[in-house]
Amino acid sequence: MKKKTLTYLYLAVYVLMVFLPLVLLMIFPRPEGREFLREISVALGFLAMALLGLQTIPTSRLKFFTKAFPMETLYDIHHKLSIFTFVIALAHPILLFINNPNTLQLLNLVTAPWRARAAVLSVLAMMILVLTSVWREVMKVKYDVWRWIHDGLAFLAIGLGIFHMFKVNYYMSLTYQKVLWLTLTGIWVAIILYIRVVRPVLMLKRPYVVERVVEELGDSWSLYVRPDGHKGFKFQAGQFAWITTESPFIFRENPFSFSTSSDCEDGLVGFTIKELGDFTSTIKDLKPGDRIYVDGPYGTFNLDEHYDSQLVLIAGGIGSAPVMSILRTMRDRGRKRPVVFFYGNPTWETIIYRDELAEMEKTINLKVVHVLERPPEGWEGEAGFITADVLKRHLPENYKEWEYLFFLCGPMPMIHAVEGALAKMDVSSARIFSEKYEMA
Repeated sequence: MKKKTLTYLYLAVYVLMVFLPLVLLMIFPRPEGREFLREISVALGFLAMALLGLQTIPTSRLKFFTKAFPMETLYDIHHKLSIFTFVIALAHPILLFINNPNTLQLLNLVTAPWRARAAVLSVLAMMILVLTSVWREVMKVKYDVWRWIHDGLAFLAIGLGIFHMFKVNYYMSLTYQKVLWLTLTGIWVAIILYIRVVRPVLMLKRPYVVERVVEELGDSWSLYVRPDGHKGFKFQAGQFAWITTESPFIFRENPFSFSTSSDCEDGLVGFTIKELGDFTSTIKDLKPGDRIYVDGPYGTFNLDEHYDSQLVLIAGGIGSAPVMSILRTMRDRGRKRPVVFFYGNPTWETIIYRDELAEMEKTINLKVVHVLERPPEGWEGEAGFITADVLKRHLPENYKEWEYLFFLCGPMPMIHAVEGALAKMDVSSARIFSEKYEMA
């Protein structure tokens, strides 16, 4: 089944699960209608609960789902839907209060019945969840700590919300609604169990060991690992994986692009990692034989699908890691078609893979365009940033044709700037593949 068809199919199923409770209410017999605002309030409550539970899907990293959607898109959808879900969950009681001001007494957690207490606590959990997610960096909460808080609040909000619905027992007194919500809850629980139990167990059973760590330019290190007691997995050049040096149950993991050729037959995989934080600064300390865990591959770019296309690769700094995987795979396959690589870096001394890229220009049909923010004296190449003018100077005149595909990876500001430049150059977004790893 083609990727586009899968995308539409998954979207249709997702939308169906969100709106099915409301659709069934309109189709099947139900209790007599109540005031208009109250009915709207109930509808929003149903919608909020369905969305809240289904929020486990975008970030679940289910392989069949991530093949249809870019990971960064799934996380972006998750962020925006979470805020939207909280807004309509908040609108649910507000409409009840407007319809009947006497219901404001249900906010008193001391005297209110348990069904009301559960609802209030569920909304409060959602509010804290959203605030700590939006302002995590401002609050300087470590990612792994925030993740435990996030998961705990999410489970609390879902559990209390379900309890509230069943205890109110108005529309939930209908058998088909009970069956539907129990089924939806079962799906949510199954996904949670997969994420928090099954996948970590599978990762524990399929460990990797460090073969070597190689120092690169630009405060970067290439980490090469090999499967320990299993065959490993196949990946496509341009994809990435999540790795952790601790138990998979701790959930302290980070995404990194493969930098090795995808055609390596012995299971060896490599990642090039720049020292940028607490975890990345420890890569150089890993020793041969150390055990790590790898969850992958992820990423929707498939070199095999676009092997005969005219590829334009654009990267900044460590964003060159997936580009190197693509180029190394092309080299191993003896690909003859021309490829242009625009590579932005602060200085000449910080260019990762500088020497290997120079050698590749001699062995494959590759043109590397270095763009330096602070070029050395006498530099005759491109200076500043990768702009539309820079791209136009080095691309063939027929770059607007559909056979040209653009692969981007690098810091978020660079990606946004280059995407804007390509838009000005009339390059369709359907021909642009961007890898963005800011997904938390």
